[in-house]
Amino acid sequence: MTSVDTKFVTSDGLRLWTERTGSADAPAVLLVMGTSAPAIGWPDELVETLATGGRQVLRFDHRDTGRSDCVDFAARPYALADMAADALAVLDRYEIEAAHVVGASLGGAIAQWLAVHRPERVRTLTSIMAGPMGHDAGPAWARALGGQEPDPGDLPPPAARFLAHLGRLATMPRTTREEIVAADLETWRVLCGGEAVPFDEDAARRFVETAYDQANDYAAATNHDLAGRRMTADRLVPLSSIAAPTLVVHGSEDPLRPPEHGAAVAAAIPGARLRTISAMGHGFFSPGLPRRVAGLVLGHTAGPGLMRSHEGLREA
Repeated sequence: MTSVDTKFVTSDGLRLWTERTGSADAPAVLLVMGTSAPAIGWPDELVETLATGGRQVLRFDHRDTGRSDCVDFAARPYALADMAADALAVLDRYEIEAAHVVGASLGGAIAQWLAVHRPERVRTLTSIMAGPMGHDAGPAWARALGGQEPDPGDLPPPAARFLAHLGRLATMPRTTREEIVAADLETWRVLCGGEAVPFDEDAARRFVETAYDQANDYAAATNHDLAGRRMTADRLVPLSSIAAPTLVVHGSEDPLRPPEHGAAVAAAIPGARLRTISAMGHGFFSPGLPRRVAGLVLGHTAGPGLMRSHEGLREA
């Protein structure tokens, strides 16, 4: 049976909930989740596949999510660098000098930040469904919401179907647990690709319900949006400075960050490999997808002797 160890770590005076799955002697994979998502945003199937493949897997609840402490953002605003420092605190607490860092969405930008600013802590980088950490998506969003054509010199805005969902979401009640779960479930249905992608509704519902029930303050997770929009100078350092072997994974049906965003990350990092997964949106709630993504990570983080054993899990 795979061993699981949980503990709280301290970062910037905040308690963060963490979990390690697998042997402490195995190569470490640090999973960094995206905006407003706690550790369980990384599906158990993905974690277990990595652990079975010979990795120790670390995942954690970001500040303002899950069982971790919450922040009064107005009094104590934070930025991407602070969330990156939280990830480093997890590595420090488990006495890991360097890890294979895997980030999804905003977590992908955090992983990029670590590879740029703390390269000695990053053995390999995997950036999933993320754009470049220094790209300001605000102008593209503003043009799309204002009914203007996209700027051909900018990365594309979210898909029209996602923007339409946001309009519907604004009219949905979000007071009771049941209303919040229903609204968030619909958001994940659209994010994961809508009708173009098979949707694992049971897995998505379990995630939304558990995330709500575990949270110290469910609404605090929206602080991640505020942090993600802060374009501080440290985010503008070119990704070309990244030396860690890099894998970029993106979905062909991503409605939040269309595939051009992943392509831009891969183009900016020397030697990066881009893997576009067909029928993948912006999330992991599709049957078999967590295992496929884990297979890509296993292949990317494998030593020469391990590569062949994970070939069947990897996406061509």
